[in-house]
Amino acid sequence: MGGSRLLLAQLRPYRWTVVAGGLLGLAGGAAGLVQPLAAKVVTESLLGGRPVAGPLIGLTCLIVAGALVSALGRYLLALAGENVVRRARDRLTGRILRMRVGELDRLEPGDLMSRLTGDISLLRSVTATAVVNGTAGLALMAGAIVMMAVTDLTLLAVTAGVMALTCVVMALVMPVISADNQRAQAAIGRLGTVVERAMGAYRTVKASGAERRETARAVDASATAWRHAVRAARWQSATGVSGTVSTQLTFLLVLGVGGARVGSDALPLSSLIMFLFCLMYLSNQLGQVISAATQWQVRLAAVRRLDEVDRLPSETDPPASPPAGDGSASVAFSGVTFGYDPAAPVLREVSFSVPPTGMTAVVGPSGAGKSTLFALLERFYEAERGTVEVDGRDVRHWPLEALRARIGYVEQDAPVLAGTLRDNLRHARPDATDEDIHGVLAQAGLSSVLVQLPHGLDTAIGHRGATLSGGQRQRVAIARALLRRPRLLLLDEITSQLDAGSEAPLRRAIEEIATTMTVIVIAHRLSTVTNADRIVVLDGGRVRAVGTHRELLTSDDLYRELAAGQFLPS
Repeated sequence: MGGSRLLLAQLRPYRWTVVAGGLLGLAGGAAGLVQPLAAKVVTESLLGGRPVAGPLIGLTCLIVAGALVSALGRYLLALAGENVVRRARDRLTGRILRMRVGELDRLEPGDLMSRLTGDISLLRSVTATAVVNGTAGLALMAGAIVMMAVTDLTLLAVTAGVMALTCVVMALVMPVISADNQRAQAAIGRLGTVVERAMGAYRTVKASGAERRETARAVDASATAWRHAVRAARWQSATGVSGTVSTQLTFLLVLGVGGARVGSDALPLSSLIMFLFCLMYLSNQLGQVISAATQWQVRLAAVRRLDEVDRLPSETDPPASPPAGDGSASVAFSGVTFGYDPAAPVLREVSFSVPPTGMTAVVGPSGAGKSTLFALLERFYEAERGTVEVDGRDVRHWPLEALRARIGYVEQDAPVLAGTLRDNLRHARPDATDEDIHGVLAQAGLSSVLVQLPHGLDTAIGHRGATLSGGQRQRVAIARALLRRPRLLLLDEITSQLDAGSEAPLRRAIEEIATTMTVIVIAHRLSTVTNADRIVVLDGGRVRAVGTHRELLTSDDLYRELAAGQFLPS
């Protein structure tokens, strides 16, 4: 779909509001077309010695009525513009939040935020400036040209010759304005990316003394945006200058040629005055059309960037209904091969099964593909070959909401959202009661921490949980997952930020949880999973061995090496 069609598609839901505003604006503008005719009547009355009070009063009333009608039209257009922005913002937000994880991973959050805020805001004036004013301006120009043709064809020919030159200049300049505005918006997106990157690791930036380097990155992106915006402004100014020059030149030529025709009695003086009024009116409308055309190019750049996000694939649900099931979930990987880059598989022919209830651990060196298993279970990504099954059904055949409702997932980074502790815990289950919350806090070993918080559950925990320790953030993430009452609990490195004293009670809590649901734990610290019902050893994207801690110590060299490196007794 072309850029112009994309812009018009934004207006379609509010077309009747736009049409009403446009018609009112057209009516108000049409009132101005009567002014040249009134000027002719007044001139003829003065020359003929007739009273002019009546025509002047009528002209004044017409001007006031036209202004009021135009004001109402502008309000309706502004209302339509705000509706366009709101609808686009809501749609884009929904699109981003439903985007496939793989698509989001390759994009920059700062650039997405720039599109969601800056680019969408540019749509606000599409209705008034770029569409209606331009269309109304062309219609009113046509009316003025008809009146000029009726008045004197010779003067109209002079006017048309100069105006044609302006149109040629505009046709050459408009594509340049559009390209520069699109580059400027892209640079603003890169600026947002740089700032978001620095804010996401703010303490690291300061501890590394990297403020100047990060500032330099932002300044460079800002300079690029400035350079393209200035170039676009330069060309926009050129179109304005060409319009002004053509207007002045046309006025002088018409005055000269018209004066000569009045002197030779080929044209009445009142007709020359009427023609000059029509010319001034035509010039105003031409300026409005030029402004609308340049603004249209700016909005084209924005709507193309928004369309790029709209075209990104979203997560889709299969039509099939999910199977019924209660209690713990079973999991099976069968010949699964997957790579974020198809040319470099992360998992290769992975096969193992997890029966309902109990704890299964996944261990292995960094980069073995452990976290990727969880990403496939949650259907953040889909296997290239093989199947990933939950309760005997391929996850690709599960409706996403039903699948993820059965799974509690704690990421390795254990993200905590800005807000209160209560908000964080109820994020996945808004209807949870305080009794439910206190229950999962006890399971995650956070009851003692809750007592220390100044406002209890209503204590604000800062951006990304800045007021909590790393271990506390991990336990909040675990409590949040448990509050959802999942049938399958996925824990990715949940003890990585805990000391030995904190690890032991959390390990016991996980073992207790595993008696009521299926728990899969990814662990580098083998002390967390020595009591697991089964341990899957991954190496190089392949399943190397499966067994208990004792079995693997005697049967697998890699596991024995990992245990010895962590000083676990053999």
